[in-house]
Amino acid sequence: MQRVGLVGITNILIAISSLILLPIITKNFSITDYGIWVQINTTIGLITIISTLGLPFTMVRFLSVEKDKKTIQEGFYSIASIVLVSCLFISIIIVLFSNSIASALFNDNINLTILLSIIVFFASLNGLLINYFRTFNQMKRYSIFYIFQTYFGVLIVSYIAISGFGIYYAALGLLIANFITFIIMFSFIISNIGFKIPKLKNTKEYLSFGLPLIPSNLSFWVVDSIDRYVIGIILGLSFVGYYTPGYTLGNMIVMILAPFSLLLPSILPEYYEQHNIKKVKIYLKYSLKCYLLIAIPAAFGLSILSKPILLILTNPEISSNGYFITPFIAFSMLLFGVYGIISNILVLRKKTGLIGIIWILVAVLNLILNMMLVPFFGIIGAAIVTFIAYVIAFTLTHIYSIKYIKFTYDLPFIFKSIAASILMSIIIVINNPEGILSLLTTIIISIFVYLIFLVLFKGIDNKEVKFMKEIFGL
Repeated sequence: MQRVGLVGITNILIAISSLILLPIITKNFSITDYGIWVQINTTIGLITIISTLGLPFTMVRFLSVEKDKKTIQEGFYSIASIVLVSCLFISIIIVLFSNSIASALFNDNINLTILLSIIVFFASLNGLLINYFRTFNQMKRYSIFYIFQTYFGVLIVSYIAISGFGIYYAALGLLIANFITFIIMFSFIISNIGFKIPKLKNTKEYLSFGLPLIPSNLSFWVVDSIDRYVIGIILGLSFVGYYTPGYTLGNMIVMILAPFSLLLPSILPEYYEQHNIKKVKIYLKYSLKCYLLIAIPAAFGLSILSKPILLILTNPEISSNGYFITPFIAFSMLLFGVYGIISNILVLRKKTGLIGIIWILVAVLNLILNMMLVPFFGIIGAAIVTFIAYVIAFTLTHIYSIKYIKFTYDLPFIFKSIAASILMSIIIVINNPEGILSLLTTIIISIFVYLIFLVLFKGIDNKEVKFMKEIFGL
């Protein structure tokens, strides 16, 4: 349980890092350069999914149970060799098509596109290396390296932005952070298991497991990120700059899911294999209730406070043009969290292929709707499409999940939480905070108001409190 709390805190810190960097980038770069920065990070996410070939999770699946050092060496270096070749190939492709990519995404900045080819090379390799520590339950190192890479990058990019250097040098700072993290992690791995030239004996088995993961991972990326590409191509990079901060703020809801996304996959299979379905249902019920306990008021609060928060984090131009994005994304992420919990039922039933099909269908619909709505409704159209996509993903997952395990939602609690959140929202609207001190005061008061009303409504009891302590290892 302590490992769950550690990784949960790590994911929260990673999520917060984007908010820390947001004001530094938006206040020191033009709105167009900020749009380019968003496209850089969006592209890194896309390329990492493709270039790693689903092998990071393959490593977790096949090597986590191994104890023999030679077997671990052969498995790890075989996987690493495949990913290395894949990353090199994709980086070369980016360079060869740098003119077209620069024209479509980076305002014709060819040098930046070439630099991106190197960044994605090391970012992809780091995605594999950091999963080595996850594979062998070295969660402290996993968390340290994850946080180090993120905040080292934030530190370098912040210095470059504040010093007045351009977007190219900010990307260069990102490369430096990835490269140094790669050197450190690889050194630790070598000191742990040594170095060996692999015989690539299990390559076919690894790829057979890993490659089918790409479509579902890629589909999720489409749902989560393709709107930035569509907005950039159709409306221009400035509108990417207006859209992304509101999206980033709403996306903060996801960090609430982090402890549950790690806890449930590690605990539920044991009870399921013992045919203890009652225990599975208990974990699902209380996980969902604890998640919604925080996520529902967070979605309401972020939606109403979006404009003053963005005004502090960015600038008046971005705040006034993008604050209305946050409510759609916040409630989309609220639904995604519920999906993340109930989808464990399909995983237990080994219906991961069904999960992949759901996300492929949603991704195709998401892309089509973005192409249709963005030209007419602008960035609000993209936000609406995102919400529709997550509603469909949640609905389909719910329909299929309850076929295998009859799972009911605690509707009385949900209504009580919504009611308490609405009353909390009224307090926020009345206060109408402006400035950091007023905003912080309003947030603190709102939290107390929500909890007081929830207690008055008898929405929580000692069971939920005990369960949350267990999750966070308290």
